[in-house]
Amino acid sequence: MDFSREPEHSDKLHVLGVQPWNAEPDIAELVRHPYTPEQLVYSRNHCPIRALDAATFSVKVNGLVKHERAFTLDDLKREFQRKEVVAALQCAGNRRKTMQERDHKEVEGLLWGEGTIANCKWAGVSMRELLERNDDWFGGSIPLEKALDEDGDVLLAYEMNDRPLSPDHGFPFRVVVPGYTGARWVKWVDEITVAERDSENFYQKKDYKVLPTKVQTHEMADKEDWWSKVPALQANPLNSAVASVRVVPPGRLEVKGYAVRGPTGQVSKVEVSVDEDDTWQPATSTYQEGRWSWTLWEATLDVPHARRGKEGKVWCRAVDVAGTMQQPDTDWNLRGVAYDAVGEKTLHVW
Repeated sequence: MDFSREPEHSDKLHVLGVQPWNAEPDIAELVRHPYTPEQLVYSRNHCPIRALDAATFSVKVNGLVKHERAFTLDDLKREFQRKEVVAALQCAGNRRKTMQERDHKEVEGLLWGEGTIANCKWAGVSMRELLERNDDWFGGSIPLEKALDEDGDVLLAYEMNDRPLSPDHGFPFRVVVPGYTGARWVKWVDEITVAERDSENFYQKKDYKVLPTKVQTHEMADKEDWWSKVPALQANPLNSAVASVRVVPPGRLEVKGYAVRGPTGQVSKVEVSVDEDDTWQPATSTYQEGRWSWTLWEATLDVPHARRGKEGKVWCRAVDVAGTMQQPDTDWNLRGVAYDAVGEKTLHVW
């Protein structure tokens, strides 16, 4: 059955689309919470929100397995140990609007700001245990090593922040793939198919791919078959954003924001600047938990040259445990996904 009314807490979100429902929170409010409360968790949907009966709805494990099986929510809770993981969920299109504005070039898709990210405590069944119960080999739309890695923490989740998932966020269960784009965190999942190749689904084959900059239109992508030449987006890029800037006279700024890990490891530090090229100062991390959470940070900057009526900017950049650093810019792509240039915010009067 389709769930057609607006989700709870819709007044807390900036709505980009009603049918299907797509909305994101204010970023300054977002970073006030280490664990994102449900009313501030962004909503990304390609179809109407589904209201399902947990007593009868099941997820099937089939394909190249020895034992095909369907599990209800009660089956999962009864037969498998509950596992928790804290992980940041980030939309592939997070900061898409920033890409368009910086490059002065339109991108396809909803113009998300920088609030399509949420850090939550997820609980459910280990995907590794679920697959090993049915077979000893897996290959599919996420890499084999990720799905079966004990430290990869992939879940078939039924709880978010110690509460059952709501219909908007995937009730009765969804896939949680820590460190990977939200496009792989499938909601209302009803089938897990073990296969030798990627899913044939449209969103796996012809969307959520970082196409080369020279691919200027969707027609060009189709005509030259770029969709088959480029792999589907999997791991999130190292990223950060400035959430708020507050003037503290005379000549000081209080800055807050978030950072999220990339494929080479967790965030080790965040730096901020008011001149971008010359001086980067360390920010203070106020929250980080385990391998997969976001990092919240804050900094106080001295800006002795600042004067009332002058426009200025604040930049931020993240560095991970492998030494990978967020870069000043990133190439434009048609779908506006995986945007990871240094964060920035303009302060019109300081």
